[in-house]
Parts: sequence; structure tokens; C-alpha cells
Amino acid sequence: MNWEAKIITHRGSKRIAVYFEKNAEWIARIKQLEGSRWSQTLGVWHLPDTEENRIRFKINSNEGKSALSQIQENNQLVLKRFIEEIQLKGYSDNTLKTYRNEFGIYLNYLKEIPAQNRTTEDIRNYVLFCINELKLSEATVHSRINAIKFYYEQVLRRERFLIEIPRPKKPSKLPKVIAPVDIKKLFEVTPNLKHNTMLKLCYGLGLRVSEIVKLKITDIDSKAMQVFIERGKGKKDRYVNLPQSILVQLRSYFVEYKPTVYLFEGQYGGQYSSRSAQQVFKNALLKAKINKTVGIHSLRHSYATHLLEQGTDIRFIQELLGHSDIKTTLLYTEVSDKSIRKIISPLDNL
Repeated sequence: MNWEAKIITHRGSKRIAVYFEKNAEWIARIKQLEGSRWSQTLGVWHLPDTEENRIRFKINSNEGKSALSQIQENNQLVLKRFIEEIQLKGYSDNTLKTYRNEFGIYLNYLKEIPAQNRTTEDIRNYVLFCINELKLSEATVHSRINAIKFYYEQVLRRERFLIEIPRPKKPSKLPKVIAPVDIKKLFEVTPNLKHNTMLKLCYGLGLRVSEIVKLKITDIDSKAMQVFIERGKGKKDRYVNLPQSILVQLRSYFVEYKPTVYLFEGQYGGQYSSRSAQQVFKNALLKAKINKTVGIHSLRHSYATHLLEQGTDIRFIQELLGHSDIKTTLLYTEVSDKSIRKIISPLDNL
């Protein structure tokens, strides 16, 4: 029986998550362990993070001990106020997690030095430390600066405190797209009805993985041929068009799987996990022998690029994707090469 165990944070507490295929014997054994719980949200069994359980599931004693747990007491209060400010401003859970982790690493670096006593020069030196010593990527450095900036400018109300600290230039990366012929292959090599329907909707609706797993049955309006995407990135609601070609399959899926709340539910009910959706895509990629280093998000990129190549107005694509800034959508014009391929080299005219 294949299984995997790792340290997770669930509802503010460290737990040991155990991943395995549905198996009655294993479920019975897990249930007998003290403190074991099933998480519908995560789609996994989890247990208390104890030394005994670490030994039982072969987890290193140092694994999962984050920088947050090593922050000095005086700066723990700083972190608490930092988190509260993010919550009061109504930022998303993902933003909260990212900012908390990045700022926590900074506080751990400070040791017993109070964060509120740091100067712009101190932070400049810290950013250089991240670049030269830790060799962090440009994106990670930006993320860390954003978290630190939030504390000094939003929590301590020091306006434009970090304005003089330059940021490393980010590499200009284009979205990774899969060709239509390969998209078709992905569907052909995925016989499981639930997995196949999930991949088709990811591509056919241009959804993020967080959006596909949060889709509810009530979000599907087959009469209006629309799907309601509730609180997408940036907490924005939007509607997308339901493809006519998926209707028959969607109805077959309903009959066979009988979902109750979410369109795609885990084997024990509740919301399907993003991790599992990513794995479904990865398995399809391998079976289809598509030699690309991409994740399930590439289906969304492909949706946007293929719409553009069909002649869809960029403003409509922006609305369907839920982009706040048209500049984000315009990236797909750089990916699409349909027009470029029509250009004839001067060499051919000689």
C-alpha cells in the first residue's frame, strides 16, 4: 500500500497528514490512533504532531519546524499585530499565508531585535542578504519586501518607508501554453469520468485550480449556459460561459457520482483538494507523453491563448479570466504566434 505523510498546519495547529488511496483496512487503522481526524476541506486523514507519530510515519524530527515557531517572544507580538491588520483589511487567505510566512522569516532573522526599531538602512542590508547570501529568486525577494513594507507602512503607519529601496528586476516570463492537439490527447488518456470532466472544465472555462475545486452544483446554470465563479482571485465574482459540448458528459457525471454540495468532491465527501486536481493533470500529462514542465494552470493559459487565436476580443477575454488589469491579459498576445507565423521572411522574397 503506497502512502505519504507530511507535516501540515491545519486550523492553526501542526498536524501529520497521511495520504493514501481509499482502503478500508488503512482507514480502520488510522481511526484507532489517538487524535486522528478526517478533514473534508483538505481531503486527508491527519493526526497530532507527536514524536510517536513522527516515528510511526517516518517523518524527520526537524521537519515542519517553521521560522514562525522560532521567533523571539517580543517579535511574536509584532507578528500577531501584523496578522490582525491583514485580517482587518480583508485580504485573502493566500495573501495572509504568504505575507505571514515571509514576514515571519524576517522576524526570525532579527532574533531579539525589535522589528519596530529597524531603519531603512537595516532593511536595505537585509534585502541584500536575501539576494547575495540566501540567493533567493527575484519573485521571492519581491514577496518578502512586500510583506515587510506592509508592516512598516500599514501597521506602523510610516508612509513611504521603503520607497528608497530598489527592487530586483523580475524576469519577463510568458504563460506556458499547450497546443490544442495535445489538449485533446490529455482528455483521451483520462478515462475516469470525474477526472476527465474536471480537466475539460478547467480548460473549457479557463479556471484556476482553486476555482475548479470550489465550484458548487448551484453555480452551474445549464439553462443560461453560464457558470458562476464566486470570490475568485481578488475576491471577485464573475460569470463564464458553459461549453455546449460538455452538457451531456456533465449530466452523466451527476448521475454516476451524485455530488451533494461541491461539483467535485473527495472520496469521503467535501471539497476536492487542489493537490489531487494537480495530480490528475500530472498523470494525464505523463500518459499523453507531453514533454512539458507545466501545471494544471497551463489549461487556463491555453484557454486564453486559444480564444485569442480564434479572434476573441481581448477585453472579453479579460472579463472571462477575471483580470483586474488589462496588462495581465495582454501577455497572451505575446504567446499567440498565429499572426507571426504568417509573416514571410525577406529571404523568401529574393
